[in-house]
Parts: sequence; structure tokens; C-alpha cells
Amino acid sequence: MRLFPYDRDAAVRYAHAWAYGRNPRFYDYENIGGDCTNFASQCLYAGARVMDYTETFGWYYIDANRKAPAWTGVVYLYNYLTREHAAVGPAARDTSRAELLPGDVVQLSFDGERWTHSPVVVAVGKARTFDDILVAAHSYDADYRPLSTYEFTNARFLHVFGVYK
Repeated sequence: MRLFPYDRDAAVRYAHAWAYGRNPRFYDYENIGGDCTNFASQCLYAGARVMDYTETFGWYYIDANRKAPAWTGVVYLYNYLTREHAAVGPAARDTSRAELLPGDVVQLSFDGERWTHSPVVVAVGKARTFDDILVAAHSYDADYRPLSTYEFTNARFLHVFGVYK
């Protein structure tokens, strides 16, 4: 298994294209728990162009009823992206906001206990403050939304360092 570059530009283009709409190739989970991590996974897929079809612990989407928990679950996506072993698909590491790049993922906790939102970074300013980290998201659809406009308790930052194929 080799590590290939993640296409950040493709991920961001996808985020802009679908931030305020829904790609008909994917089910919209908005009314049954939220669509944010489904949207983040779609953006990641645009930049990775490969899925991991490992049952239960992979990262894939076939249809609304056949998908990995990591495709739509905030914590499951985190666990998948930060896995310690090489497996087909995008891979990320926890990072500081100072190292965020467009195409990376932020996860937010609004109550300080549960991670419940996964916006995708679409732009960052030089200071990388919460004001100049701009994200796209579903579940409160947004594009170029400053991270500072969310009322969150905790944030974790996931830097996608490559794609295993």
C-alpha cells in the first residue's frame, strides 16, 4: 500500500459546488440526525477518489442503507481518518489550527462532551484565527463560513496528509 497526495483543490471545489445543495448520488441525512459528516465524506472522497469497502470499519458509501459508520458518523469518521494502520482511503492526523489547509476537516463539540459537527475547511488566512478559518458544511448549510460564527465548546482539527491506495 502506498501513500498518494490528497487533492485538496478537488475537495474544496466539491465543497463549494454542493454546500447549498445535495448531490443526488448521495442520500440526504438532514432529517435523520444531520448531513454534516456525509457532506464532509463526500468532500474527502472528491479529494481521495477511493473508498475503503472494509465492512464495519471501512469508509464507503454504496447507498443510503449500505455505508460504513465512518461515512456519516462524526466520531467514526475521526477514528477512521486517524487510524494507526495503513488502509485504503484518506488518512489524517490531529493538528493545530495553525497547520490547517483547505480540504482539511474540523470537528466541533457544542456541549463539551460529544463531537457532533464536521465542517470542511475551504480557506484559511495567515493568522489562522477562528475568524479566518472558513468552512463549508451541511446541517446549517454554509460556505465560506468563519469558524468563529459557531458557538462551540471544543474543536479538533484533522489534517489530511494523504490517501492510501
